Amino acid sequence: MVLRKYFYPLDVEVLKPAPSWTANFEVGGDEGVVLGVLDFGVDVRISAGETGSYHVNVPLTGAVTWHQGKDEPRRSVAGRTAGVNLPVGDAYLDSWDGDARLLAVKIGRAELENQLERMLDRPVRGPINLGPVLDIADGPGASWCRLVRMIAADTGNPEGLTGHPVIGARMRESLVTGLLLATEHRYRGPLERRSPALAAPGAIRRVVEAMRAQPGRPFTVADLALIAGVGARALQQSFARYVGMPPMTYLRQLRLGLVHESLRLADPATTTVAQEAYRFGFTHLGRFAVAYRQRYNVSPSETLRR
Repeated sequence: MVLRKYFYPLDVEVLKPAPSWTANFEVGGDEGVVLGVLDFGVDVRISAGETGSYHVNVPLTGAVTWHQGKDEPRRSVAGRTAGVNLPVGDAYLDSWDGDARLLAVKIGRAELENQLERMLDRPVRGPINLGPVLDIADGPGASWCRLVRMIAADTGNPEGLTGHPVIGARMRESLVTGLLLATEHRYRGPLERRSPALAAPGAIRRVVEAMRAQPGRPFTVADLALIAGVGARALQQSFARYVGMPPMTYLRQLRLGLVHESLRLADPATTTVAQEAYRFGFTHLGRFAVAYRQRYNVSPSETLRR
């Protein structure tokens, strides 16, 4: 059953049987992040054990009543609030209204807690007690909800960018980071006011050398921070100080230079622009062409023909 991607073990009880009803589940993602739009079409109750993951349930229509462990039941309503479950404590959806469509987000415990450690530049002890209710009517919660809806829609597309090794990883990273900045928890204050210690110049050199050694590798900021041995924020600030630009901007400029040199020396009879762009890590040819022209005042194809 598709719902087992979210909860297991799982018990679903139909509260108000109907002569005919249809459930729809559109689910995608990987072990780190699972997203889906769920619709039963009839009132149900769901009981689950400890999920071991963080869950955010966003009603797109209708409402659901839920609780976790010994907490009092709460009601999440479309356009107003979302419910947040922690990895520990039995989870219950006490009443899932028949007209409710739920955008369900499951984030692996390691995925969220490791990202928080990178943002803080120090270890944290989990689970992170995210606030049980997320305001999605306005503010950061509403922005995060719009991001999740966009990613969920793309996840259901077999040709979507969420399946791409580079772009998909960045989307998931943005989703997890956004949740940590939108929900209430004990690390929220430190996240907002922290000024992390800068990385040493030697650490920045290691990152630059890794980029130059594998320019086509689908690096994320988290990957580069791991190479430097610091958090993502410290890496960003260190690159701004020592290199004069963010790390991903430097990587893009490095890749543009390598493509330019390769096209300049290539034989147009046996080489294409697309081949060289993909070889050095550019996955969107339109944006690549724009960036190339801005830097070299000619198109990539002109460089190749010359």
